[in-house]
Amino acid sequence: MKAALQQNDRKAHWLIWIFSSIVFLAVTVLDRITLDIHLGFDPHIFAKLSALVNSLVAVLLVVALVFVKKRKLELHKNTMLFTMMLSVLFLVFYIAHHLFTGETKYGDLNHDGSLSDDEKGLAGALRYVYYFIISTHIVLAGIVMPFVLYSAYRGLTAEYAQHKKLVRFTFPIWLYVAVTGVLVYIMISPFYT
Repeated sequence: MKAALQQNDRKAHWLIWIFSSIVFLAVTVLDRITLDIHLGFDPHIFAKLSALVNSLVAVLLVVALVFVKKRKLELHKNTMLFTMMLSVLFLVFYIAHHLFTGETKYGDLNHDGSLSDDEKGLAGALRYVYYFIISTHIVLAGIVMPFVLYSAYRGLTAEYAQHKKLVRFTFPIWLYVAVTGVLVYIMISPFYT
């Protein structure tokens, strides 16, 4: 397969790190801001859409893996590009959800923003499972983005040896982030107001 992009490592490094940094800062800063705007619909729809997109991303990552194993390289490339576009859409939904709903605490049955001893008791050990999943999800989501972009760059510039080396590390992390994103939604959504 021919290169879809002309190799320019210097420019690619700058663009990848600038984009990754902007996204990381946007998510970090905007996650702490809640807009008091009534949208006329349940803003938790953004979380549901995020979970749907994460589900599609997880499925498409596996589909793309099957395509590359079967040497259907054009289908692999198109599937991965579509998966990356879906990931951008996820990011929009994620930010919108947090901007319009604020933070939801796992186990907060009365929606007062804090956990009483009774609520902690009712949540039980599952609360710690949730915290483990959300913690690893957040850390790995922050780490994997530049690797996804570098993997895409190496694939699009037809540097397949480097692409393959990066993907061995990137693929399982990206898949984990997509799957745990859905699990986080399933676990936290009963506590939405």
